[in-house]
Amino acid sequence: MQASKNKSTEKPEPFYRLSMPKQKTSSEIINEARSVLRTLRTRRPFTPAEDQRKLFGSGSLRMPENRPPSVFSLHASSFDLAESRPVSGVRLSPLDHKPKLLASAKDEDSSISLPKPPVDPEEVRKVSSARAHLFRRTSRGNLLPAKMFPPGQNEEKLDSEEPAMMNNFCRSNENCLAEQRAYTPFNNGSSQLIYNEHVSKSEREDFLKGTSGKFLSQPRGESDQMKKLGTSATCPRSTGWKRGLTGLEDDTRVNESEEEENFWHVKILPILRELEKEDNIENLCLACTKLHQALNEGNMFGKRLKRKSVLLKTLYKLVDVDSDPLCLKLAEIILSMKVNGKNLLNVCKLAFKICRNEKNDYIIQNDRLLDCLLEVLRTEDLQKNNEAFLYCLGAIKFMSGNAVLLNEMVNKGAVEMLLQLMKQINIVKESDTYFSSLGHLLVQLTATLRNLADLPQARCQLICNSAVSELCVALEQRMNDTDVCTYIVRIFSKLSSYNDFCAALADCSRCFVLFLALLNKHQRKQDLVVRIVFILGNLTAKSNQAREQFFKEKGSVSTLMSLFETYCELDLNAKKWNHERGAEENKNQKHPSEAEDVLIKLIRVLANLSVHPSVGAALAAANHVVELLVMVLEYKSVADCEELVINAAAAINNLSYYRVRSSAVEDKKLHIAEILLKLLMSNSMDGVVEAVRVFGNLSQYHEICDFIIQKKIYKFMIALLDAKNQDVCFSACGVLLNITVDKNKRALLKEEGGIRKLVDCLQDFGPADWQLACLICKTLWNYSENITSAASCFGEDTNTLLELLTSLLDEELSLDYSLDRDLRDYHKIYWETEFKPVAEKLLDRIQSHHHSSQL
Repeated sequence: MQASKNKSTEKPEPFYRLSMPKQKTSSEIINEARSVLRTLRTRRPFTPAEDQRKLFGSGSLRMPENRPPSVFSLHASSFDLAESRPVSGVRLSPLDHKPKLLASAKDEDSSISLPKPPVDPEEVRKVSSARAHLFRRTSRGNLLPAKMFPPGQNEEKLDSEEPAMMNNFCRSNENCLAEQRAYTPFNNGSSQLIYNEHVSKSEREDFLKGTSGKFLSQPRGESDQMKKLGTSATCPRSTGWKRGLTGLEDDTRVNESEEEENFWHVKILPILRELEKEDNIENLCLACTKLHQALNEGNMFGKRLKRKSVLLKTLYKLVDVDSDPLCLKLAEIILSMKVNGKNLLNVCKLAFKICRNEKNDYIIQNDRLLDCLLEVLRTEDLQKNNEAFLYCLGAIKFMSGNAVLLNEMVNKGAVEMLLQLMKQINIVKESDTYFSSLGHLLVQLTATLRNLADLPQARCQLICNSAVSELCVALEQRMNDTDVCTYIVRIFSKLSSYNDFCAALADCSRCFVLFLALLNKHQRKQDLVVRIVFILGNLTAKSNQAREQFFKEKGSVSTLMSLFETYCELDLNAKKWNHERGAEENKNQKHPSEAEDVLIKLIRVLANLSVHPSVGAALAAANHVVELLVMVLEYKSVADCEELVINAAAAINNLSYYRVRSSAVEDKKLHIAEILLKLLMSNSMDGVVEAVRVFGNLSQYHEICDFIIQKKIYKFMIALLDAKNQDVCFSACGVLLNITVDKNKRALLKEEGGIRKLVDCLQDFGPADWQLACLICKTLWNYSENITSAASCFGEDTNTLLELLTSLLDEELSLDYSLDRDLRDYHKIYWETEFKPVAEKLLDRIQSHHHSSQL
């Protein structure tokens, strides 16, 4: 470069020198070498939605015999009626005889408790069948019957694909929702439910005969003995029911105030009687809603009740009615009653069964079940109730698949609650007996967090509650549990797309060690590997510190190379197999294959790492790294997988920036140039641009410049100046700049209208892109080094170029002061430091030779 225009005797130098670049900071590299070193973006790995809601997904590696079931039997007899009683201060001795409920007048006068369901399974089935059959026979004419339990049926699968519903299910659901809006508080005496007794006498007698005289209780209809006693048909079993309740009350030993006793008899007992006699699903749901409101009004939830067992027994019996809207109501009340042990487990199973059916989301989101389940997580003991927690979390996981319920979870503090639960689980050591079973809970918990991670508010809460550290602890402890690892990695995969979470994850000192350990342990588990590599790509795209930290971890590059080899081999084998079957089948593939997806994201990590000066220099000298990248370009075409080819070219572009000793890129530069010709001539504009960028770096070498001239590639670069795209013009101009370093090749710029196109680019993009404007001026400066006359050098474009340079060097005309201050300052820096010095010298040179030619 000329030191001054007055020193005409000093030989000018080109702006570009073929020399070893000095080490630069990352900011200098990014700002000064735009389009030379770039981080890459890619799509987040796709996770298909599960066809069915299950406790463990279809991809789970848990063996069926080693995991809790998603399908199970659940009946009234599944509940423990004895556990429902409040704890007594006096332990009673067991009775020597079993109480019997007799259907005689004198037996009705005695105060006895209702017996427990028979232990004999056949008897259980008969009672359940009778109950279901009676509901079917006595329901309203426009309602379908409830599912029956045939005597020969061994178990009822509550989680079948099409759960049984009552007739007119849609109407029942709507009414169950409508009654919440329309129903007045229970203390309003005018609000009553009407029981429509319409079953004929013959129907009832036929049913009772079908029981062969064996029954434990009569929830519907009357016996002949009762009729003889004058029991009213409109109020079935009122006397017997009352005496049954009285007997149960006498068995408890909880002090009760007179006010509580009156409330029970006035408000609660009538509803229980209604539940005993009612046959219509809608009315049963309405009655359950009334019961919930009454219990809440009397502050009876969560306290020791004298008649808790009476209440729960009534509700448990209704579980046999196979109606999800009704079971939803039952689950809410039972959970609110703070049951424990076996009953807590079974009611959580009941909630799980309801939530497992996606069709129930609408009725669930208009009810209180979520609050009840969250209360279980908040208040119950984890280790004592870990199986109940499993189904409770499973139900919550299913709910999180619904957008409305997902938002409700965030508003109710579910994120913080789940993280607190995870902390409790993380405390348990591997040697503990609970460790394995708690792993099943973690699957449900992390799957729920994965869904919550979609919401901005939840992401904020995850960061604020130190979710990263807890998830990393769980990841480290459960390294052998691929289900847990996969869900945690999916959470990180989602959240690592956000800068604040990336920063939090990078601050976790153990995260890179954990990711490398997982990659080595589960190398062929594609869905896990592809997400970990995607996360590493996100971390290395945003932080120079993260690039250096990961690179310095022991075995980091060797792990990436091992994965590279594994998935290249898988991809090559798949390509060979497809070729043998016929290429037709592969033409319609729109998305990368699993192996290609891993390779895309692996190469992205390498490209992002190479932005760091010392890391990039080390990778450029790594033969194995460059060989694998070149191999991808050799066997893969844009038609096969565009993103993979472009990523490979971008990684080579980044590595080719570093001119270091023993550079593997330099050793293979001619071979790389030959391979890039295929990409340069492809139909992919992104591929063309990436190939041009690589040529921009490789053209620093004389051999590559000769190759460009020999293969007429320079004509292609001149043609690209018409692309009307800043980045394309920038890359093409970079190649032309390097060609003009050689004075013997400068005249080529005149071919294909190169000078005119450079001036047009300067006019079109100058004020918006001062880096590009600077590059154009450098190219024109090199081209005009031996200028004798401006007219002979620039031809008819001389005056246009003079006017344009004069205008662009006018600060007031060039810098748009209407822009916001930060953007204006950004433009001014590049205008002053990059464009102005070059443009002034070029303008001075043209003016001095323009005036002399005119003379």
